[in-house]
Formats: sequence, structure tokens, C-alpha cells
Amino acid sequence: MKTDGVHQLDAKTEPRPAPGYLRRLALLFVMAAAVTAASIAQESTPQGASSTSAQPPSTPVGADAASGAQGPLAPNPKEDAGQFVFKKKVEEVVLRAVVVDSQNHLISGLDREAFSIYEDGNLQKMTSFHRENVPLALGILIDNSGSMRSKRQAVNEAALNLVRSSNAGDQVFVVNFGEEYYLDQDFTDNVAKLKAALDRVETRGSTALYDAVVASAAHIRESATLQKRVLLVVTDGRDNASQESLEETVHELQRADGPVVYVIAFVDQTKGATASIHALQTISQNTGGTAYFPKDPSEVDTITKSIAFDIRNQYVIGYKSSNTASGHTFHSIEVQAYDANHHRLRVRTRTGYFTEASATSDSASQ
Repeated sequence: MKTDGVHQLDAKTEPRPAPGYLRRLALLFVMAAAVTAASIAQESTPQGASSTSAQPPSTPVGADAASGAQGPLAPNPKEDAGQFVFKKKVEEVVLRAVVVDSQNHLISGLDREAFSIYEDGNLQKMTSFHRENVPLALGILIDNSGSMRSKRQAVNEAALNLVRSSNAGDQVFVVNFGEEYYLDQDFTDNVAKLKAALDRVETRGSTALYDAVVASAAHIRESATLQKRVLLVVTDGRDNASQESLEETVHELQRADGPVVYVIAFVDQTKGATASIHALQTISQNTGGTAYFPKDPSEVDTITKSIAFDIRNQYVIGYKSSNTASGHTFHSIEVQAYDANHHRLRVRTRTGYFTEASATSDSASQ
């Protein structure tokens, strides 16, 4: 996985530069804590506050305010290779899970006894259990490639409806991506600001989807103050411009405090879309999310309403791992659930974690 060329975005007041200049000022997210401490703070306006002008675009963190020249980046050791790591002595593993039946209907009324947790095939002792509807940090990633032009209006409206249905305490950011990706609005609960960011459309170029997802996951991990974290990715094509690979992207999403990822993808079934569908399903399912493949933009609003309902009806399940193995090792997680008639239900949650041999005790979530 690449360790440099990753910068954080922040909204500024300068006019948005011409597309050629945008490519040279591709704004990527800083993952090193030393650099995030230097990022420029942005004030949040309460939801419902008036806004009469579109919000300005982003500029690179570390850029000189007068010249716009990009500043140096701190090194990122990435000693865990971008993987979802728990420490050797895990105090508690906390999972957020969604349960559905065989018809994919959400099941929200189960009690603690309906669940069993297995790590590496071994039954674990549950230490906590509750259902939650709490504020979340949400990143909305919209494909800005040329082929999305005809779909963009419907996508933007559906994304705004998702925001409007959110809790009052939710914090949302918007990333537009094509060949490059831009944080066009950092965390806010102001719908007018989010609308202005979604309306910043420059549909052209290729699709660097993996890069945008990795950078957004880093941003939500480093900057979000809320523990419940979600990314919504809307795209219509396969990744054809990223430096990150699919495997690296999944590993980055499996880091501690990583987000659940939902994908809405307009995949052209006539162009051999099997690989694209598999990639998007892999990204979502490994985080506990799901991928939707609508045939028409008019379906997106219904899908976002389903996603909103989904993320408001999660089970939070904790267990103390019985694992005593040392070394950098992957440990699989399986959560089973049954209804009152002993019918097996489907549980969407994280698929596992890595242990780190040299670390001390620590708690982990998600």
C-alpha cells in the first residue's frame, strides 16, 4: 500500500481552480497523526442555518496560504500494513451487526440469547449487548466521472434525503471523485453546505474509486469524534485509475475504528461486470455493509431510505476474546442468530481482525 502522496482536504475560500489545475492539486488525506494535528479547523454551522451562497472548494492541508504551494508530508510508518488490528491482549471486541431474514427483511427485535459469536471457530462469551440509534459520522462519496452525468441529479437528491433523515447529531462530509478526489465539504450537519458540495459537479475522466475509499476511511478514522462510522459510495463503473488495489482497500477498511461501507453501483451488465460487482461486494461485505446494483437512478432514493433504516437498527455486541495466540495473525469472526422458530438468520458484521504481538492491552470497537 502506498504511504505517501496522501493528503488531507479542507474547505477554503478561494475559487475552484480549472480542471487541469485540480489534477495537480489532487487533495488526499493525511493518515499520520502528526499531519492531522496541522490540519486547518473548519467551523460547523447548525442544521437549518441559512446559507445563501455555495460553499467554496478545498485546498491541500500543508499548503502555503499565500502561494498555494503544497507543504511537506509527515512519514506514515503503517506498521500494521493497513490492516484492522487489535492488540494481543484484547479487552473486548465490539461488533455492530445488522440482522436480516432469508428475504432480506431487517430483523430488529432479537434479544441477547438469539446470538452466538465464534472466533476462529471457537464459541466466545458475550460481555455486552444492546441495540442503538445514536449519531454517526457519515461520508458520502460520489463518482464524478463523465458517465455519471445523467445520473447525478437523482443521486444528489437521494443523498440529501439520507442526510435529512439522519439524527440531529450526525456529522457528514462529502467527497467527489473521478481521476482524483476532493473533500468538497468536511464534517457538518448543515444541509445547505452539503447540498452545495454535492452540486459541485465536474463529470469527466476516469474512476479512482479505491483511492477515494481509502482516503475517506483515513479521514473518518482520524477526524471523526463519533464512534459509529459509515461510508456511502455511489459509482457507476469499475475502478480504472487507483494506486490502491482492492486488497489494500479492504485491509485499510479493516483497521480499528474503520467504517461500515454501503455501495450503490450502476453497473452496466452488458460489459462483463462480474469483476466490478465482486469487488464492490467485497468492500461492503467485509465491513458489515452491503452493495446495491440499481438499474435506474430513480431507484436510488428508495435504496438510501433502506440504508438509513439499516444503520438505525444495529445490534452492538461485545465479547472478550479467548484467543491467546501471538504474532500478527488474522482471526475470523462469525456471528450467528436465530429467530424464535429457530430459523437461521443472516448477520452482517465485520469478518475478523488481526492481532499485534508487540502491543499492550487495548480495547477495540467496530
